[in-house]
Amino acid sequence: MEIIDCVTRVARPVHDFGDEFMSDAATAAVGLRAGFPPGRAFYCRGRFGVLGEAPEEVVQSVQGFLGPGLVTAGWRAGRAVMPAAEAATCYAHAVRQWGRAHIPADVDVERFSHLARRLIEAADGDALPLFAGWRAQPCPGDDPAGAAMQRVHVLREHRGACHLAAVRLCGLSARTAMVLNLGVEQATRYGWERPVPAAAHEVPLWRRAERLTDELQAPLYAALTGRERAEFARLVGELTASHLPQRPADVAPFHSLAAGVRETSQNSA
Repeated sequence: MEIIDCVTRVARPVHDFGDEFMSDAATAAVGLRAGFPPGRAFYCRGRFGVLGEAPEEVVQSVQGFLGPGLVTAGWRAGRAVMPAAEAATCYAHAVRQWGRAHIPADVDVERFSHLARRLIEAADGDALPLFAGWRAQPCPGDDPAGAAMQRVHVLREHRGACHLAAVRLCGLSARTAMVLNLGVEQATRYGWERPVPAAAHEVPLWRRAERLTDELQAPLYAALTGRERAEFARLVGELTASHLPQRPADVAPFHSLAAGVRETSQNSA
């Protein structure tokens, strides 16, 4: 399998499988049992806790795609519960617990982890602090399904960080990228206040950002042979197949560019 084919084939299942973990009530329950209040506190403090005790504006700048009010409120609420590093450890526990519950039993998770670990270790973490923080998070060797899920999460953070860099390089704001990908209504649910439909001239910029994201991930997959890339893509499909989220009809698919685009004669010229 060619490098770029592997990159694009695994992008959506890795993203969506991780997204389902993050939105699952079982994940929220781990945070509640740990003392976090209902809402986004566990998500923000746990996921971004690998950055250390950073000010909320720094956390916002690193993660990018969530609205600043959502991140600020969640980070502040979580700060009162436990230190950042402890929250990240708790979140990693939730990641692994979810993996044990949702990864099919017949998947070769040890082979997946072997290949995923090689990809993660091959990555250049420069300018990707959230990915680098999760890569540094300990991953137990005696929990095969949990370790596989944690590596899914780390790979998801790599693509997300690359995509944020690509979006900004292409001249788009993170808010506009969210509207292009998900539509106005869903962008609001992700914490963006009063998002407006994207203009038609911004669609090619978003397409360029998607291509650039793939290119930024390509060096990882060069660490595998063509046969190993095909095997990895197959394992990702098997690992994620039974629990991919069912998106509502009004939510754009991962690569859709139709949602939220405002057509005007000025912008279509």
